Amino acid sequence: MKNRIITIIACALVALTALPDSRSPYSRFGYGLLNDNATAAQNLMGGVGYAMRSGRQINAMNPASYAMADSMTFLFDMGLDLTNVWSKEGTRSKHDIGGGLDYITMQFPLSKRLGMSIGLIPYSTVGYSFGSKIDNGSSSYEGIGGLNQFYAGVAGRVVGNLSIGANISYLFGTSYHDVYASSPSSTSLFEQVLEVRDFHLQFGAQYSQNFGSAHRVTLGLTYSPAKTLLGHTWIQKYDINSDAAPDTLNYTRLKGNFSLPETWGAGVAYEWNSRLLAEVDFTYQPWSKAKIMKNENFMTNTFANRYKVAAGMSWRPADRGNYAQLITYRIGAHYTRDYMVVSYDGKNHNVRDYGISCGFGLPTPGQKTIVNIGFEWLRRGTSDPNIVSENYFNIRLGINFNQLWFMKSQLK
Repeated sequence: MKNRIITIIACALVALTALPDSRSPYSRFGYGLLNDNATAAQNLMGGVGYAMRSGRQINAMNPASYAMADSMTFLFDMGLDLTNVWSKEGTRSKHDIGGGLDYITMQFPLSKRLGMSIGLIPYSTVGYSFGSKIDNGSSSYEGIGGLNQFYAGVAGRVVGNLSIGANISYLFGTSYHDVYASSPSSTSLFEQVLEVRDFHLQFGAQYSQNFGSAHRVTLGLTYSPAKTLLGHTWIQKYDINSDAAPDTLNYTRLKGNFSLPETWGAGVAYEWNSRLLAEVDFTYQPWSKAKIMKNENFMTNTFANRYKVAAGMSWRPADRGNYAQLITYRIGAHYTRDYMVVSYDGKNHNVRDYGISCGFGLPTPGQKTIVNIGFEWLRRGTSDPNIVSENYFNIRLGINFNQLWFMKSQLK
């Protein structure tokens, strides 16, 4: 089993380096496109998870869920995605493809009432490339990078059906934002580098109540405090037609100049006979309070408060039966008013995205391992048809290994 995990991880890393990042000009703003810590199975349910608690699935969206870790089970979950993006701006259209390794998580018990999870998940992604005409020349914009979280979390069942937990994450990553200015006689490159090295906290709670033998309702709540970021940012100027060393401009500490807002998440889930699960979630981040130092042609300091509404459902027809009855069927949808604000034609426009998803949890023969696969359609843009609109078609794949690693051997 350990050899299988190592092989799959190696293949995933090869896929990550072989495929380009998905492209979106909206990732130029702020820290890029944000991720809400959902696994492949959760994304196929619209990205819900604040009230989800199961000993068979890792849920990094709410650390309180780790308390449900089975006392003899080790879980390992790895996700990959393949993304097709069709974008349109006025009469111009463009197609990009990307994808790769999305996340790696694991979960294991510490005691009968304590569980722990460790993993690597993205916080934000940056990837874009576009150009425009300027007087006596042209300019082009490119960006790549993002922020990642290496987290460790612990949760415990404190009283009855109440669980609490916390994640501590090492937030790291480097984003590169390039501006090329070309004229008939020269080409200059201005590159802003944003380097983050910091820690981030998340707290969670879940309370579950049974109604009879078949019905259960769970309430979930998460909170991440606002914080100023640690790291550095600087701008370098290159003369493409010269071998001279670049000039370094505006070398600045992030502390006091760049920050993250607090994040609130709340959800309610209904479960029937451990076979039907329906959940609704709400996420809120007051990005209008966040700090980000403005640099001309690079950063904007205009942000909107972000909120997201998500709903999803999963259904497994039977605990025993033919293979079709053992499959878990998932469906979901979400709507997000993002934190990005685009200035165009003298007006500010909010960026919004919404999408639907569906998929399957496929059990492997003779194993508790589940292969989660499905599809997601997402649209991102503003209310102005002259600003870029994007249509995404994502294929998501998650492999959830479920193994009995803590069972004591019996003496014969």
